[in-house]
Amino acid sequence: MTELIPSIKVLIVEALHLDNIRPEDIDTEAPLFGEGLGLDSIDALELGMALKKKFGFNLTISDPAIKEHFRSVSTLAALIAGQRSA
Repeated sequence: MTELIPSIKVLIVEALHLDNIRPEDIDTEAPLFGEGLGLDSIDALELGMALKKKFGFNLTISDPAIKEHFRSVSTLAALIAGQRSA
C-alpha cells in the first residue's frame, strides 16, 4: 500500500491542476476536503474519475463509506489496495 501513496499524490496534483502544490507537500493523513487540502465536491468528482481511469475500478456515490474513502491520501490508498486484492 505504501507504494500507492506517492502515485496518488501525483494523481491529485495532476488531475486537479494544483500548480501551486507539489505532491510531496501533501500530508498523507491530512483531510483532502475542508481545512486540509481544501478540495471541494467538483474536485471529488474529478478525482474519482482520475482514480477510475488510473486504477481501473468503479466508485459508487451511493456507497455510505465514500466520504471516508476520500478522507485522506491514506484512506484512498487503502481503498485501492482493497480493490486490487478483491
